[in-house]
Order: sequence, then C-alpha cells, then structure tokens
Amino acid sequence: MNDGLAPAARRARGGRFWLITMAALVMLAATISLGRWQLSRAAQKEALQAEIEAQKTLPPLEQDDFLALDPATSAMHRPVRLHGLWLAPHTVYLDNRQMHGLPGFYVLTPFAIEGSNQTVLVQRGWVQRNFTDRAQLAPVETPSGLVELVARVAPPPAHLLELGKESPPPAAAPGSSPIRQNLDLEAFRAQTGLPLRTDVSLLQTGPASEGLQRDWPVPALGIEKHYGYAFQWFGLAALVVILYVWFQLIAPFRSARRLRRG
Repeated sequence: MNDGLAPAARRARGGRFWLITMAALVMLAATISLGRWQLSRAAQKEALQAEIEAQKTLPPLEQDDFLALDPATSAMHRPVRLHGLWLAPHTVYLDNRQMHGLPGFYVLTPFAIEGSNQTVLVQRGWVQRNFTDRAQLAPVETPSGLVELVARVAPPPAHLLELGKESPPPAAAPGSSPIRQNLDLEAFRAQTGLPLRTDVSLLQTGPASEGLQRDWPVPALGIEKHYGYAFQWFGLAALVVILYVWFQLIAPFRSARRLRRG
C-alpha cells in the first residue's frame, strides 16, 4: 500500500511545485514590470523638469509676443516683460500658502497690459500672516501709474483642499474680504468684469520688494516618489525570488538529505 501511495504523493508534490513556480513567475514578472514603469515615469518627469529649467533660461518674451500667444501655455515657465497698470482694488490674498515653512498669503493682483484689452492675474509674492488677527493683512505697496513687470508664465494658482464650498462675494463688492482659500479665474473674471486671461497667470520674479517675498517653490513633480515606488516593487521582486529559492529548493533539499541520513 505504501508503494502505491508514494507515486501519488510525488505527483501531488510535483503539482504543487509547478503551481507555486508559475505563481512566483507571474508575481516576479508583475513586480519587475511595475518597477520598470515607475522608473519610466521618473524619467518622463525628469525630462519635464529639464524642459521647465530650459524655459526659464530663454530670453524674456516681449509684450507683443505674449499678447499673440494662443494659448499662452505654449510658453509656460518662460520669462516675460510687460508694461501696464496694477488694478489694486481687485487684489486677492490666497490663504494657507507657505514660504520657508511659514504660513501666509500669496498676493494676487490683476495687471492691465498697456495698449491691449487683456488683463492677466499676477502672483506678486508672499506675505506672512498675522498670528494674532487673521484678518489683519500686512501692508503691500502697489505702484501706481505705468510700470514694467518682469515675470514668468505660470499655470493658474493651485487649488487647496476645501472642506466647505461656498460662493465668495463679488470681488468688487464694498467691504468684501480680499482673503480667499482658492481662486477660480473664470469665476473671478465674471465677478470683476475684467477682460482677464484664464489660461495662465504670471509669477512675478526678482528680489523681495513692496513688502513681498518671491522665493517661489519649485514645481513638485514627484520624481522621488516614483523612485521610491520602483525600489519597493524591485524589493518585492527580490523577496519573491528569495522565498521561492528557500522554500522550493533549499528547504526540500535539506529535508530530503536529513531523511536519507535517517
């Protein structure tokens, strides 16, 4: 009877061996593929980062060239030089923005471009918040008359997570607060009645001035995150190989050798 059971046991053991082998190969192929995909995503974002840095080194777009851009996103992150007027009454303070790890406000003011019917929203800089009175805003100088603006083409202001969604008062309403959590350019255009461009904004560059700091953060592309994920997937692949070799090859070999010695 034992002779009859031994071949059956060997067949069952052989079936389990090949089943586990196939499962390990599938897991190994999947983890390596996912790791390689994360590396390719990191490479794509590194290329995008290099493109952004290259755009920053290009000569500034002159005013006529900027006005002719359609869409302006084709010149994203490129310097631009404009002349026009600050529309100070429509200044907005975006809350919960940080610079150097400190909470504060991004100060945004529309800029009417000279000789055109275009207005563009400028992210002028950052001011620290008043920790005693949240509604008290630090003084910001806004030059009157025709001024020259040196800035970079940028996406519209980033949105932060909002727990509650409520319609802000019209920007021009008397006594309305200039503090906002987020700013939608389409809604802001409708509220102010300004001929505002909604495809882009501008980041004002240069040293701190007018009560504003301009150490703008580098766009977060998450390159390190992709390398971290790739490391995890390749680590999992290595673990699959180690477990397979130990439990399918080394452990059975040691068990068989002990049986032969016994």
